[in-house]
Amino acid sequence: MQRSEKTKIRFNKLQKRLRRDMGQAIADYNMIEEGDRIMVCLSGGKDSYTMLDILLNLKQSAPISFDILAVNLDQKQPDFPEHILPEYLESIDVPYHVIEQDTYSVVKRVIPEGKTTCGLCSRMRRGALYAYAEEHGYNKIALGHHRDDILETFFLNMFHGGQIKAMPAKLKSDNGKHIVIRPLAYSREKDIAEFSALKEYPIIPCNLCGSQTNLQRVQMKAMLNQWDKEFPGRVETIFNSLKNIRPSQLLDGQLFDFENLSQQVVIEKPILQPLVFSAVNVEKAS
Repeated sequence: MQRSEKTKIRFNKLQKRLRRDMGQAIADYNMIEEGDRIMVCLSGGKDSYTMLDILLNLKQSAPISFDILAVNLDQKQPDFPEHILPEYLESIDVPYHVIEQDTYSVVKRVIPEGKTTCGLCSRMRRGALYAYAEEHGYNKIALGHHRDDILETFFLNMFHGGQIKAMPAKLKSDNGKHIVIRPLAYSREKDIAEFSALKEYPIIPCNLCGSQTNLQRVQMKAMLNQWDKEFPGRVETIFNSLKNIRPSQLLDGQLFDFENLSQQVVIEKPILQPLVFSAVNVEKAS
């Protein structure tokens, strides 16, 4: 890949920033530990390619040892280019495995035309990945969600679900058997997109969710992009607020015990004035 000097400088800056952001996220949430076996979920999109790339880069200089396996789930979508990921991963000498499971037909059969497929698709995909990780002894599962995904989810839950929640950078699965990590949690999508374009990854489009332009998430993305243009710094401030929660300033009685909150009565004790004795000269009677 031939790059101009200007492009090389830009590429190096992006790579350093992505390394810094990922390294900070890993440190803040203790995502990776000595001896971890990490299953990196690779979809063929820009986010997962970048996640794998930066993880491999960090692994070279990490003070600890951990293993990486790239795993792709072939959902049997029509015209899916099965050769692309294996060829790419072999070219960079990364161990990989392709799980073959026809979730596409199930989703198309169950979900009515025009309805959002994301919920069922993600549950089935998650189940297949969890099962493989457990069967082959991978204790960490790395997903490619980035900062923008986390913020979009936050506003989706607020606007459409009536909840204050987003995507955690690290979580334990419901059955307690898996730790899911999101190493790109601090990374901006526009950095990832530019880095991916410079790297010229062999992107594989998704024919299920990628074609659903009416998704509510698209509206959240447009809102955040508009804010980023009109009010520089606002998106960063909102993201930082997710790490700075004050439950006592909200309304959730399960997070803060408002019911038993009572006034603290202070009983003032009387201030005792010290007795002062003064010396009096008394003339002795002659």
